[in-house]
Amino acid sequence: MKVLISDKLSEEGLNILKQCSEIQFEVHAGLAPEELRKIIGNYEALIIRSGTTVDEALIAAADNLKIIGRAGIGVDNVDLNAASKKGIIVENTPSGNAVTTAEHAIAMLFSVSRMIPQASMSMKQGKWEKKKFMGRELCNKNLGIVGVGNIGKIVADRALGLKMKVLGYDPFLSSEAASKLGIELVDLDTLFKKADYITVHVPLNDKTKNLINQAAFEKMKSGVFIVNCARGGIVNEKDLLAALESGKVGGAALDVFEQEPPAEDDALVNHPQVVCTPHLGASTDEAQVNVAIEVAEQVVDYLTKGEIRNAVNFPSISAELAKILKPFFELCEKVGSLQGHFLESSPKVIKIEYSGDLTNYPLAPLTTCVLKGILETVLSDVGVNFVNSPVLAKERGIKVIESKVSESENFTSLVKVSVETDKGVQSISGTMFGINNPRIVKVNDFFLEFVPQGHTLLIRNLNTPGVIGNIGSLLGENKINISRMQLGLSHGSEEALSFYNVDSQVGDEVLKKIKALPNIISVKEFKL
Repeated sequence: MKVLISDKLSEEGLNILKQCSEIQFEVHAGLAPEELRKIIGNYEALIIRSGTTVDEALIAAADNLKIIGRAGIGVDNVDLNAASKKGIIVENTPSGNAVTTAEHAIAMLFSVSRMIPQASMSMKQGKWEKKKFMGRELCNKNLGIVGVGNIGKIVADRALGLKMKVLGYDPFLSSEAASKLGIELVDLDTLFKKADYITVHVPLNDKTKNLINQAAFEKMKSGVFIVNCARGGIVNEKDLLAALESGKVGGAALDVFEQEPPAEDDALVNHPQVVCTPHLGASTDEAQVNVAIEVAEQVVDYLTKGEIRNAVNFPSISAELAKILKPFFELCEKVGSLQGHFLESSPKVIKIEYSGDLTNYPLAPLTTCVLKGILETVLSDVGVNFVNSPVLAKERGIKVIESKVSESENFTSLVKVSVETDKGVQSISGTMFGINNPRIVKVNDFFLEFVPQGHTLLIRNLNTPGVIGNIGSLLGENKINISRMQLGLSHGSEEALSFYNVDSQVGDEVLKKIKALPNIISVKEFKL
């Protein structure tokens, strides 16, 4: 079997491949996209880093490809949908560079607190500006960690060693688990209010984009310091610049940016109170070796044994069973994802009830799909996948209950997911219409037929005339097309629940206008 390595990989990883007599590998780093497309059909496996973009066109040309191994956490350079449709396993290496990235965040804390880069540059210019670079201690300061996953936990451990007080926000970390780590678990507003330093360690998605914005800065202490070694776009750069210029933010340390590389004249990069590095979070010799070994071992084990580890797009089951259950994989993940978008606090219990024909099959893969859908919407940057989602739920003290009911009222098969939090229980049910058409058919007591796909508006409103017309007119005025709309009603309730599938992102300004319409209770936007 032939393996193509299209980005630079450490020698230690290549040695793993050399030791396997069943595998031949070739290294062709730096190929242009059209050159890569010409040769990809000759290989069963592709090993990449961030330099190779595996788009739909490349996957279409990959007639023999069975697995893509990503040496690193992020797989945003891989078209997961196209890979899944073609049956290609995509695996990442979520643990290989966690220490390196966490240490970089700590280094940035020191650098921005003591203005080390600015002082160094001043001296290289022949100056001795001792009074200009007055810093402050980290000791006894409050460090707020947004996202306490693999990386966030390591940051917390190192910060505690520096005698900092650590506050953590993570919707899927229980108070008990946080306490064992020495972290005070708080809600996001409390973290903003109390923290002297704030560091983010969450993935970039619809829920975390612009998480640190003007509204967040207004809740923070004056002189707060911001660190972002996660993903560009989590911190709104325009709002951060304004907060720096007003003095609300005392300094910022950035390893990632909305546009990479940023423009040479970027005002944020050139701000005197900003320390910045060119996405170096995983750039250490040790991390490069760790992820190279990890990805090589995973590819070898899959090609020679059929073993799947750290897959981000497929559960660990046999091919025969996968063919039967594959339509329900998407359904269960969509139900879970919708639950994740509803959540406003940490889940205590996730109850998954299967009924009808589904009860004749092993349900563990479907439960894994539900957990993956829930966890990956807001979980820290730990590489949530079908393999590790049950472990992540257990680590966070979430109780998962799986049950079967032989008969399913009105449906051949039904999946009902109920999530209990300190604010109550949220229930969502889904089924399949035909072979490949997942539907959400019930949310709490509201019955509907919602297609869980694409950009979505979820609106709660009073069930009175004119509401739907007002919403449609407002969206039309802002050139936002409604592709589908489903209204859910509950017997005896004065409220209605509606889902709008729209062709593009709505945006904050339009959401504010919708919220201001008469009889609107709440509105959320997300992407499924």
